[in-house]
Amino acid sequence: MNNDNNMFNNSQEKSVKAPNDVPSDLSNMDALSQYLKTSAGVREGRAIPPLEKWHPDNVADMDLVIKANGEWWHEGGQMTRESLVSLFATILWKEENRGVTEYFLKTPVQKIRIQVEDAPLLINDVGIVNEGNMSWLEFTTTTGDVVRLDDEHPITLKAYNPKNRDEVSDRHDGNAKSEIENHHDSATEAQIRPYMLVRNGLTALIGRNTFFHLAEIGELTEKDGETLLTLQSGWKSHQLSMPVN
Repeated sequence: MNNDNNMFNNSQEKSVKAPNDVPSDLSNMDALSQYLKTSAGVREGRAIPPLEKWHPDNVADMDLVIKANGEWWHEGGQMTRESLVSLFATILWKEENRGVTEYFLKTPVQKIRIQVEDAPLLINDVGIVNEGNMSWLEFTTTTGDVVRLDDEHPITLKAYNPKNRDEVSDRHDGNAKSEIENHHDSATEAQIRPYMLVRNGLTALIGRNTFFHLAEIGELTEKDGETLLTLQSGWKSHQLSMPVN
């Protein structure tokens, strides 16, 4: 499989080392954008830098939020340049600190802390790829990652509780109930979401339409009162226990 997340060989790793004139503070959007565009110019395609080999001591914060629906917002405004969002996504980094999950944009000289409401990546496409006599389920994120369903990239279902649902619940006006019910179509539907592990511990939310398509590709069966979705990818079958609506 030609996966762009695994395309870094030794020569490419050397080429993405920080040049001597890298600014010490990249928490400014323009400075970070210019640095990434310069460093990306020496790479082939959309290769992911060797983030695990970078250990910057400098940590800064940026007013950047990845929304639960996959949108990127900077200083209160949505980032609409898809090429820039995809470029920033190549340096997404996740860390667990004393039970708290933190997300960063990681460079050789600085880690820039950002906020993520749910998953940092969003899958918006799934298809079947045939290789010889083998078929794989291949998933694509909105920012250009391509992964196949296998043991290293499993799909899981887990609960998601939007923060602003609690904030709305604390209101004492008559609109609170309707706002909760309308959030993500309904509060009930927002509870269980499908996620897929992509790279460097980063997960991607599988979009609703994509998951519906996935259910059509797979096989739905009933067992012991549960609805099971069986997905065949490569030489292995993967099963998901579907939530009860």
